[in-house]
Amino acid sequence: MPISVAVAGASGYAGGELLRLLADHPEFEVRTVTAHQNAGQALSAVHPHLTSIGDLVLQPTEPSVLAEADVVFLALPHGASGAITAELPDDVLVVDCGADHRLTDETAWAAFYGGEYHGAWTYGMPELLLDGGTAKQRDNLVGTTRIAVPGCNVTAITLGLAPGIAAGVIEPHDLVSVLAVGTSGAGKSLRHDLLASEIMGSASAYAVGGIHRHTPEIVQNLTAAGGDGVTISFTPVLVPMARGILATSTARLAPGVSASDVREAWLAAYAGERFVRVLPEGSFPRTSDTTGANTALMGIAIDEAAGRVVVVSAIDNLVKGTAGAAIQSANIAAGLPESLGLPLNGVAP
Repeated sequence: MPISVAVAGASGYAGGELLRLLADHPEFEVRTVTAHQNAGQALSAVHPHLTSIGDLVLQPTEPSVLAEADVVFLALPHGASGAITAELPDDVLVVDCGADHRLTDETAWAAFYGGEYHGAWTYGMPELLLDGGTAKQRDNLVGTTRIAVPGCNVTAITLGLAPGIAAGVIEPHDLVSVLAVGTSGAGKSLRHDLLASEIMGSASAYAVGGIHRHTPEIVQNLTAAGGDGVTISFTPVLVPMARGILATSTARLAPGVSASDVREAWLAAYAGERFVRVLPEGSFPRTSDTTGANTALMGIAIDEAAGRVVVVSAIDNLVKGTAGAAIQSANIAAGLPESLGLPLNGVAP
């Protein structure tokens, strides 16, 4: 029998992307969709591109509605899912695409988010290297019923830098990353700075100076990979594209490390991974190469004069950065093939 699925926050961008992927999943069957302001409308009214499931009616986002499903995906604003998940049965697989259950450090939650701390769940990044590369996070996802999906910026930076940290070929302090980010990462709410007339033909940095909420999550991941004293300065830049993240991350080259050592660290880390690819030497990804796909593509170079490794990584923030990671992790937790229902090929042009 199909595994029944509910998607909360179905009217937003992340919810819509979850539904797009789930609609063609061979084992998961979407039966329930919920929203707040759009409750009572047909799904087609907010996502006309979802033709195959457009007749579903959006219901109120209430625990009693969601609890009827075998799997619940939450695509809610930060701070909104904790109270709901507390009322869901323990045997329901719950996958939270928000930040409420990502951080293991309550102090970091208070400093960067504030409000009630709801505790950390199993982290939903299967390819995350742990303990100096001796393990990966996917092993921890097997059989879990609570999954916290990583932040999209976090995914681009973590996957880009973790192999070097784990292998000891880059220094864990003085990490720097600058990201070009598509506007869908800010959600679907009406905001002056996201109007077409403000975005088109312009680029603007935001959350500058170490205040972005994803900072402690990145530090948490790179520390888990084996970094000691991890520090990172990252600056996201809003650019005029609907989706995608291009992260240019740099790190100090560890003493005595050669260019071949660096490349081998990344190739070894992602050997056999379906959705994370290291491009040939001298090649670097574009965001358009990942559009619609659950892939993270990256290119590596060494800046000899500066003594730094440069990693350029690209993801689709709505797929590998959110919905794809959620489904990939849910597949593992449910005992299904990890890649089930997830696109490997992007859309071009």
